[in-house]
Amino acid sequence: MKLVRKDLEKDNAGQVTLIPEEPEDMWHTYNLLQVGDSLRASTIRKVQTESATGSVGSNRIRTTLTLCVEAIDFDSQACQLRVKGTNIQENEYVKMGAYHTIELEPNRQFTLAKKQWDSVVLERIEQACDPAWSADVAAVVMQEGLAHVCLVTPSMTLTRAKVEVNIPRKRKGNCSQHDRALERFYEQVVQAIQRHINFEVVKCVLIASPGFVRELFCDYMFQQAVKTDNKLLLENRSKFLQVHSSSGHKYALKEALCDPAVASRLSDTKAAGEVKALDDFYKMLQHEPDRAFYGLKHVEKANEAMAIDTLLISDELFRHQDVATRARYVKLVDSVRENMGTVRIFSSLHVSGEQLGQLTGVAAILRFPVAELSDQEDESSSEED
Repeated sequence: MKLVRKDLEKDNAGQVTLIPEEPEDMWHTYNLLQVGDSLRASTIRKVQTESATGSVGSNRIRTTLTLCVEAIDFDSQACQLRVKGTNIQENEYVKMGAYHTIELEPNRQFTLAKKQWDSVVLERIEQACDPAWSADVAAVVMQEGLAHVCLVTPSMTLTRAKVEVNIPRKRKGNCSQHDRALERFYEQVVQAIQRHINFEVVKCVLIASPGFVRELFCDYMFQQAVKTDNKLLLENRSKFLQVHSSSGHKYALKEALCDPAVASRLSDTKAAGEVKALDDFYKMLQHEPDRAFYGLKHVEKANEAMAIDTLLISDELFRHQDVATRARYVKLVDSVRENMGTVRIFSSLHVSGEQLGQLTGVAAILRFPVAELSDQEDESSSEED
């Protein structure tokens, strides 16, 4: 993302002009936009024209509109962003108050104005404009007959390909059908890796599976690469890292990212940090439940006691339609940081973010036990009984 201009007043009202440069930037833009914002961008409008003879025709005209945002639609797989709203600035082709949908695109400038730019939104702009936050991890999660080729970016886990091949069972004295199907499966996975993984950007490719599937697959892939003199795979051999997972389904990627060997290799990536934080939270919940809270009310109470060491919060909560509710989450984040706590904002499109969403979207690891909260809950539940 490229920051062209930033004009903010003392009360944090104002506007920023940005140019999204990659598909990932569309996700950041989606998180910046909120209902009620003002968006100015170039768009195409179908305009009816009447000639001197009275015949009516229609032309598609490129014009610049300023909309008051009413609805935001994001397609995570295609990374397309559509913003619907009413026109709030005079335009020769579009009446004031008329509805229009702007489709924001990479490499096309837009200006976003808000009545209040909060700390979470401003931090996201900093992250989006920092080139170090680009996608640098790929993963192939597989089992016999099923594989998912994924890109793990700082903001989401994108499934780029799903390979499914029916593998017949081995029969006594005849394994040829099984072996042929397995080879066909491996070949399709290799093709998907070459098609969907950009080795110029990716630092590491995880090959995750149960059993010996990953070892057999990697042996096959590099034997074929030597036979066919496939320079792409041979030159990037050192980037492949084999790791255990329980299955070939996408959710098993979390286990692969938790592996200590992977964590050390990916120590500088946001995705690994999120997974580790969530893993630490679950361990704490299991062994010291008085130091692991989730749910907004409980986490706010822990924050009042200045007990929060790490706050885990989903970016989905900052897209809440209610301004007061959204401000409550922003206030929590700011307060934890003021109290020298760590804040990890999880992407709702990551596997770890989806799991955090199941825990209300907000959780905290505490510096010290806050037992009275648990006691209060017990008292209130006994009163209800």
